[in-house]
Amino acid sequence: MLSPGATMLDDLLPLPQRLAVNYAPARRRTATAAMLALDARLGELLARASEPLLAQMRLAWWRDELGKPAADRPRGDPVLDAIGASWNGEEDALKGLVDGWEQLVAEPPLDDAALEVFVAARAGAFAALARLAAHGAAADDARAAGRLWALADFAANASDPREHSGAIERARDAAGPVPAMPRALRPLAVLAGLGHRAVARGGGKLVAGRADILVAMRLGMFGR
Repeated sequence: MLSPGATMLDDLLPLPQRLAVNYAPARRRTATAAMLALDARLGELLARASEPLLAQMRLAWWRDELGKPAADRPRGDPVLDAIGASWNGEEDALKGLVDGWEQLVAEPPLDDAALEVFVAARAGAFAALARLAAHGAAADDARAAGRLWALADFAANASDPREHSGAIERARDAAGPVPAMPRALRPLAVLAGLGHRAVARGGGKLVAGRADILVAMRLGMFGR
């Protein structure tokens, strides 16, 4: 049975992530949705901030709260509550995710070093999810999946042509067969597979049509 919190988080996710979370086992769904919802929340925070300083202040709040014991955090935010319930011991990876998004505060185009920090932070959160699910042996594959998804997703949302082309070039270098994932990590295979298809099309939405949904279903059910 899914917790109400996990179901609530689904509403905060973009379509590709929402599709992916459908394939998480019930006992792992909250942790998976919490990480992806935090990532989406941080992206929205930057998109809505009227000036860089305001964005940095909001990011700093998340970094500070994630650095506290779960019992000392405020209650009522569904993302923060879900993290407290499911990410004990791996909060550093989520703090790294905040640091990664902070790279995007600068005016475009993002330089190569900043893009690498951003991509590595998202990939690191995927690897941490593998460890939380007791699949540490799959952490490297999870990191590779996260890297491909991070680049494809960045390219899909980049408004600067130089950022778009740079991310696609890096993604093509990173692209390969989607790693076979344990059942608990199938959502990561779904996101990597959708990213792979988007990169092969030259960038754009990760879910662009019915064929992408069918691929997500296949990856979610069979892992490859």
